[in-house]
Amino acid sequence: MAIGNALSVGLIGLRTFLVTMQAFISPGLPYFSIIGLPDASLSEARERVKSACQATGFQWPQTRVTVNLSPASMPKRGSSHDLAIASAVLSAAGAIPHDCLIDTITMGEVNLDGTVLPVNGVLPILLHARERGIRQVILPAGNMDEADLIDGVDVVGVRHVGELIELMGGNARYRPPDRPPTRPDGRSAGTVPSSPPAGDMIDVVGQEQAKWALEVAAAGGHHMIMVGPPGSGKTMLASRMPGIMCPLTETEQLEVASIRSLCGTLGAYGITDVPPFEAPHHTSSTAALVGGGTGMAEPGAITRAHRGVLFMDEAPEFSARALQTLREPLESGYVALSRSKGTTYYPAAFQLIMAANGCPCGMSYGTGERCVCSHRERQRYFGRLSGPILDRIDIQVEVPPVPRITGGDAIERGHTSAQIRQRVIQARRTAMERYDLYGWTCNAQASGAWLRDHISPYSLEPINRALERQRLSLRGADRAMRLAWTLADLNGEVSPGREEIDQGIALRSRLI
Repeated sequence: MAIGNALSVGLIGLRTFLVTMQAFISPGLPYFSIIGLPDASLSEARERVKSACQATGFQWPQTRVTVNLSPASMPKRGSSHDLAIASAVLSAAGAIPHDCLIDTITMGEVNLDGTVLPVNGVLPILLHARERGIRQVILPAGNMDEADLIDGVDVVGVRHVGELIELMGGNARYRPPDRPPTRPDGRSAGTVPSSPPAGDMIDVVGQEQAKWALEVAAAGGHHMIMVGPPGSGKTMLASRMPGIMCPLTETEQLEVASIRSLCGTLGAYGITDVPPFEAPHHTSSTAALVGGGTGMAEPGAITRAHRGVLFMDEAPEFSARALQTLREPLESGYVALSRSKGTTYYPAAFQLIMAANGCPCGMSYGTGERCVCSHRERQRYFGRLSGPILDRIDIQVEVPPVPRITGGDAIERGHTSAQIRQRVIQARRTAMERYDLYGWTCNAQASGAWLRDHISPYSLEPINRALERQRLSLRGADRAMRLAWTLADLNGEVSPGREEIDQGIALRSRLI
């Protein structure tokens, strides 16, 4: 009995698990089967693997070939297991030694001519290998740039199945490709065109109140909405938000990089401490926003914005269904996508920044004389942002038009993103020291019970008055207190007083 073994790694969302490939060559009519809950693309590996192996001069067995993917109860998907399946068959047939791949993970998609194509999700695969103590991984040569980002794992890149055979001590006849194979669009897996730099906060003319509100949002991890006429600078302000946020920690950098690796965009960023910034178009579907797709769901914009900013420009133009799907992730920090084949969990701890006009025509500011919208149209337009959504947004500010511009020393009076970022980092450090025993990293995570226990009754009076007048909900009261703690941290105060409480209420109750 001839059995060959190889190791691969399966992905369900960002959760990884080891897959053992066992190939069995037995007597019988020529037939090649793959068992162990493969999806459609993995079942098609039969033709890819057979042709790729024959392209190396290997004589495919004219008997029954069965490949089992273990554990059989876990669903496997994608073409990234092709190379491991080929390795198991080659091992079973004696083309390479039977025990050469026992402690080696093999990943890659194979083409009909034997070339090995790059795959997505390499970073979480390498992290899994390092955690399991597996020191050698064989990957497509097109993924080596991404593999170089991880230390502690010996990674070997191959361009052709024949190279794998020779690497394992076998003999192969093939013509190696001149360069690492790429995707049909000419890009290596994991690369997208780089985005232009976001710019500096000092580039924004005026809008000092909105800049200050963004600083408060960054310091406390608060969600925010800006309302104002077209051209007042809302999008420009939001795009500069990552530049004033705290740098990502090493753990957060790996989380973000793993998501980008799974999405195939890591090559454009590498591992960086700059928080991600996602700005989906207002025509985006619910699946594009939260994730979706057939089989196991793929990550959406809110997962790609994990540990960073999700900016929703023209927020009332998003569909009501898409907006409502944000409610649970805003509270829990993750999204659960259930399909017939299982539930996929993706992280979604993002900061939500929204921008909106005051009405469909955008001219309902000031006296509103230029506005051509009826009262009902204005109500319907802004009413698309439901009360439960607005109640979860801590900071709600108006961004008026800039009345005049000046030259000369105008830039000197502003604050650069670097200066704002230093104040944000100091405020975050203060909050982290205060919440060290609780595991919270910012004021937005503090529980309502803790907030109520650590604010004096005198300072709570404005909150109680707002509750009595139904200006705030109980959730809104907790969020106003969180804002007050952030303001106290920025001001260097030990705890919030009446002034910070009043500012916190004003920041979150302008639109409700």
